[in-house]
Amino acid sequence: MIVTFCGHAQISQSEKIEKWLYAVTQKLIEQGATTFYLGGYGAFDFLAASVLRAQKKRYPQIELILVLAYLNTTSGYDSTVYPPLETTPRRFAISHRNRWMVEASDVVVAYVLHDWGGAATTLRCAKQKKKQIISYRDEIGS
Repeated sequence: MIVTFCGHAQISQSEKIEKWLYAVTQKLIEQGATTFYLGGYGAFDFLAASVLRAQKKRYPQIELILVLAYLNTTSGYDSTVYPPLETTPRRFAISHRNRWMVEASDVVVAYVLHDWGGAATTLRCAKQKKKQIISYRDEIGS
């Protein structure tokens, strides 16, 4: 099972979101998730990666994969993937990368609290593709 994440660049109540991410990723790992695609931009992406690095200590079989929008060097992940974006204009690289992540995943874990911006666009894509979505917004009942 492949899991990806989408969320806002800025987050509030990070401790609450971190606890939610621990619970969600724990359940997904127990259900067979082994591959986690991460975007590597913004506070939610960094928090998801941090939670998964902690989970990896308990579940060394999981793999954290940074999906690159641009070819650059990174660290802290098991590997990187560069989707077919060579012909994509640089200003569209992140949105095209996000769409690729959704299409390649079975589950999307979302921290999207409003209906505008890149995270909201990615979540709409996941809904259109009929992906399983685990939403923080649903959790808090907003």
